[in-house]
Amino acid sequence: MSSFRVKGGLKLKGEITPQGAKNEALQILCAVLLTPEKVTIHKIPNIRDVNMLIELLSDMGVKVERLGPESYAFQADNVNLKYLDTEDFLKKASSLRGSVMLLGPLLGRFGTGRLSKPGGDKIGRRRMDTHFLGFQKLGAQFNYDKNNEIYHIDGKNLKGTYMLLDEASVTGTANIVMAAVYAEGKTTLYNAACEPYLQQLCDMLNRMGAKITGIGSNMLHIEGVKNLKGTVHTLLPDMIEIGSFIGLAAMTQSEITIKDAQIHRLGIIPDTFKRLGIEMEFRGDDIFIPAKKHFEIDTFIDGSILTVADAIWPGFTPDLLSIILVTAIQAKGTVLIHQKMFESRLFFVDKLIDMGAQIILCDPHRATVIGLDRKYPLRGIRMTSPDIRAGVALLIAAMSAEGTSIIDNIEQIDRGYQHIDQRLNALGADIVRID
Repeated sequence: MSSFRVKGGLKLKGEITPQGAKNEALQILCAVLLTPEKVTIHKIPNIRDVNMLIELLSDMGVKVERLGPESYAFQADNVNLKYLDTEDFLKKASSLRGSVMLLGPLLGRFGTGRLSKPGGDKIGRRRMDTHFLGFQKLGAQFNYDKNNEIYHIDGKNLKGTYMLLDEASVTGTANIVMAAVYAEGKTTLYNAACEPYLQQLCDMLNRMGAKITGIGSNMLHIEGVKNLKGTVHTLLPDMIEIGSFIGLAAMTQSEITIKDAQIHRLGIIPDTFKRLGIEMEFRGDDIFIPAKKHFEIDTFIDGSILTVADAIWPGFTPDLLSIILVTAIQAKGTVLIHQKMFESRLFFVDKLIDMGAQIILCDPHRATVIGLDRKYPLRGIRMTSPDIRAGVALLIAAMSAEGTSIIDNIEQIDRGYQHIDQRLNALGADIVRID
């Protein structure tokens, strides 16, 4: 287990470029299984979850060629389906949440898929029903071995159909779309997720020869095809990392420019941070955050306390609520953070309270932050990262605190943020990795 030793109270300055989007990468990488032809992908982030998925694809027989620091070529012309029955596959797949999206491509192209129960962040229940109900509606048979926690999908002749998804799951929508591109006839997905990353996946599949319309809406129409070809794809910048850098700049009173942010794809993320009182300038596709000591939380029009809640796209992404919460600690004013989707994601606030933050954890889904307005600095402590996003929120708190903090279990942070210590140290941070 590794840790970060963080010296707090330093102000950062400079430019930083966000990595390729982790959540998009996991979908796009699974999609290479849909064709025997070469697929080239650029802006792949060098992070633990992505690297594990690339390794798993290679073990499955996919030819993997590294073209550069962020570019890979994949060719799935000789996939070893027998490997799916091995303990090695089940063990590796179970350690990676994104492995569930292997099922859609495997089912669509090969008519079968097998997977052990995926792992990932411990942030509460993350049910898989949407994926498997969608597969079943396409005509697949679903079996679950409760004793060994193994999912098995079988379906050689998928048929297009109409389906109303029980929730607008991003990974569920991606999985069903990747299976449906090979289903005979027309498939309509209503209540589909429409995040930019899902739009990217659909655009890529269309370049490969799929016939998907309604992209960007919550109703997708998919005409099944017989074959897909290769393509070249570039990932979007990671919107979660962009939001993290905005919060970091405000908390540490730093002047930071976020380069190549593709602002038009960020939805309401910039406006939500602006409601905390954070100033930013859009300079082309760059976001400039000036160094400011004070920022004041907005209220609703009637003067009531601002609530920031997560919602399906184009609402505010749940992955940034932890960052919003920690950023509000040194603001002036009060905000209610409402995490609707996961019941364990706010429990990290006890570490922030130990650092001196004024936070009331109302219940597993809601926390009220009473901003300190810089009247009291946070103090450095030793703490443990429980998941990717909470880990970076704790890192932001530590960088703004007085004294030195130790953050344990930083493998969680490494799952989602590429060389975060080196990149922040280049701006003036003092973060030491301890193995």
